[in-house]
Parts: sequence; structure tokens; C-alpha cells
Amino acid sequence: MRSTRPILWIRAARKDFQDFPQGASDDLLDALTAIAEGAAPDIAKPLTGLGSGVMERALRFRGDAFRVVYALRVGAEVWVIHAFQKKSKSGITTPRQQIDLVRERLKRLKETLR
Repeated sequence: MRSTRPILWIRAARKDFQDFPQGASDDLLDALTAIAEGAAPDIAKPLTGLGSGVMERALRFRGDAFRVVYALRVGAEVWVIHAFQKKSKSGITTPRQQIDLVRERLKRLKETLR
């Protein structure tokens, strides 16, 4: 029997995620479910400078880019820290403002879970 980790959301991330188009949110939820079940995340990359286990899952959908940032090593759950539509035209790099927001949310989450 497979052990599935719960997927928990920071409230602001869930709110932003709910604004994604239906197809994009479905694909990203499927990916998060696979990750919670222990599968290797596809098209995910670690976000450097934020600690081990903080990953970003990117999805191209109808010409737009949607991203979900999650933490695998904060408790036994998969925590969704941030969800956003990338609008920057500066390549695939995650914008500094988004990284700073993830850093702040991750810090608050860790403080709350202590």
C-alpha cells in the first residue's frame, strides 16, 4: 500500500492557485498528487538559496507560464508555499520579487510549525 503525504497550502497560495485556468490547475494538482505519493517531480527544479527540498513546478499552458512552489522538507506534508503566473519576459528565471515572497512565506511557515 502506498503512503501518500498530505498536501497543505498556505492560504495566499491557495487563493492565487484558484485563479489559474482550469486546465492549468488540473495539471498542477495531478503533479502535486504524484509528488505526495512519492513520484519524482517532472519539470520541477530546486529553488536555490531557499534550503533543501524547496521546489518549483512550472507548467506552460496556452502560451502562459504557471508555477507552483512547494516544500518537501517542512514536516511530513507537502506544503504549497506560492502559486503564480509568470509574466516576466526575462527568460525562465524566477523573478526576484517571487523568490523574496517565497522566502518570507517559508520563514513564517517554519516559525508557525515549531
